[in-house]
Amino acid sequence: MMSNPYLKHNIQHIYVMGGSVRCPNPTGFCGNLFTYLTSNPYAEFNIFADPFAAYQVFHSGVPITMVPLDATNTIPINKKFFETFEKNQRTYEAQYIFSSLKIIRDTLLPEKFYARYFMWDSFTAGVAVSIMRNSGNSNKNNNKGENDFAEMEYMNITIVTSNEPYGRSDSSNPFFYTKRTPKFNLTLGGVHSGHVQRGLRDPICISRSGKGNCKDGYTKETSGPDSVRVLVATRAKPSKNFSSELDREFYDNFLEVLNRPEDSGRFNFSTQFLYYREELFIANLSNTQLGGKPVVFDMDMSAGDFLSLFYLLKVPVEIIDLKAVIVSPTGWANAATIDVVYDLLHMMGRDDIPIGLGDMFALNQSEPGFPSAGDCKYAKAVPQGCGGFLDSDTLYGLARDLPISPRRNTAENSVAHGAPRDTEIRQPLALEVWQNLTKSVNEVSKITVLTNGPLTSIAKIISSEVYIVGGHISREKSDKGNVFTVPSNAYAEFNMFLDPLAAKTVLESGLNITLIPLATQRKFSFQQMLNRLYSSAKTPEARFVKRLLARLQALHQNHRRYTHIDMFLGEILGAVFLGGDHASLKPKLRVEHIKVIAEGDESKDGQILIDKLHGKQINILERVDLRGFYVSFASRLDDKKQSAVIGSFEEQRKKWNTPRSSETSMLD
Repeated sequence: MMSNPYLKHNIQHIYVMGGSVRCPNPTGFCGNLFTYLTSNPYAEFNIFADPFAAYQVFHSGVPITMVPLDATNTIPINKKFFETFEKNQRTYEAQYIFSSLKIIRDTLLPEKFYARYFMWDSFTAGVAVSIMRNSGNSNKNNNKGENDFAEMEYMNITIVTSNEPYGRSDSSNPFFYTKRTPKFNLTLGGVHSGHVQRGLRDPICISRSGKGNCKDGYTKETSGPDSVRVLVATRAKPSKNFSSELDREFYDNFLEVLNRPEDSGRFNFSTQFLYYREELFIANLSNTQLGGKPVVFDMDMSAGDFLSLFYLLKVPVEIIDLKAVIVSPTGWANAATIDVVYDLLHMMGRDDIPIGLGDMFALNQSEPGFPSAGDCKYAKAVPQGCGGFLDSDTLYGLARDLPISPRRNTAENSVAHGAPRDTEIRQPLALEVWQNLTKSVNEVSKITVLTNGPLTSIAKIISSEVYIVGGHISREKSDKGNVFTVPSNAYAEFNMFLDPLAAKTVLESGLNITLIPLATQRKFSFQQMLNRLYSSAKTPEARFVKRLLARLQALHQNHRRYTHIDMFLGEILGAVFLGGDHASLKPKLRVEHIKVIAEGDESKDGQILIDKLHGKQINILERVDLRGFYVSFASRLDDKKQSAVIGSFEEQRKKWNTPRSSETSMLD
């Protein structure tokens, strides 16, 4: 609306789920920022996520109907509704939604779930549809918002975007700080020019009384020129059906609509594929002479990490025995991308390899009293779109080509790890996987860790032998790092920058560490690697890797926002060096004494400096033979040994559409 104001003429009405207007209890805790109540008790999450955007929408002149917490707090998912829903699942969509709710309930104590979980978005959708239906097809004016599910009232509202006193100059407000002219032509001294909340523990927002001072994102009822007239839902209407066991009109309607056979979902997975079955592929190592180096691969799920994982799975288990994968969500992908790792292991017939999920925040970035919330001080340097989170999460559009594993990321449901009950399936944590592994591995065998991402998980584990892909040691002023989104930090490398305290903890631990720095990684090219793969690519994994590399190369060559993604190519070197033929690689290493900067200063954090007097000794891989690297990588992927047991989702789909007897006869 700000960039293209003329487009608002195409919008007839906006329905908003969010906000909190009139405090529901005398303590004044209006909002639902359960992680922020001691600093901001007024805001609701949807509005708090971008208060200035909400202000612009509310003041755009387009009619607004808002369904705030005032109304949604009166329609909880209580025990009676939950039990009634459980008995009414006649459509696939009803089954899916109930299963989702059950998973959420099972991660909490039931009494907490029934008291804290409400029909937020679904109730808003119901109110909006009912208002539109009552307006009729003839564009009848329904100014009062007549509907079947909520009581409505007009209020004068504004969105608080900053805190009084206005016009005070501090570094919190990005619209004014260091700006000669305020952004968006805002007025110094106006309602947008005050202090903007910075984090859960912003000292300006915390008072001795325990009730927070800040109101960022508060949908405040007010009068005067800064207010706008908004139609607001105030509470859910009671049920009109006196024989119903449920006491809200929307409860009955929600279940009735979900279970209508009209426009219902056509199939679920098991009916879409008539011979669908879940299978786990466990490697049969009974006839294999074990004794390979036990390795744990710590990845942040960038494209280079998936290429490296393919390679590690192809190295004979007599050389590399991959015991576990640890996923660090503090790097280039969201935690849910762990499902793609499960799919890759399934493709390669290694559903026996456990995956541990690491911490969501870098060291010292989570809240001490609320570890599931925290600061993204370093992770915000990773691009959201091009060559960043979006592309990593989808593996550049190729994730769906992988066969689907029965193993998925699930909620942390274990009494031993803080949950109220044990459930059948849960996502193991990184530390848990490590603890189980150290119990099972022969004490004589030391575990080697190859890490291709931030060192968050390894800093908490501290192993014996670590190969680290990352870091940058600058020899001269022009020899710069790769944190391109933080121009002030010219000499750091991303894996070190994303968790500098963890990097410092690990690199200065005195462990046997081999560092594969940026200067060594930068020597490889997409074309040379693809040339090797084009001449072979006989296995499913080689073909998949070739497609992924070709896509990365095309993006790198043709789109300026992807010029950085060649750095993922160098990440493969760690896996090849660990499991490759050193006679072909001809590696050259040197010993250095280094220290890592982790001072909380984004312009310096993550930089590695040579310190011959006080630094810790590590090995640095200076170079390898490039031809040997390309040959080693391509030939290993094309080896028929330890190859994929199911090559793609397309192959899996055909299998699920084939009767087992026919499948057996075809194999014969």
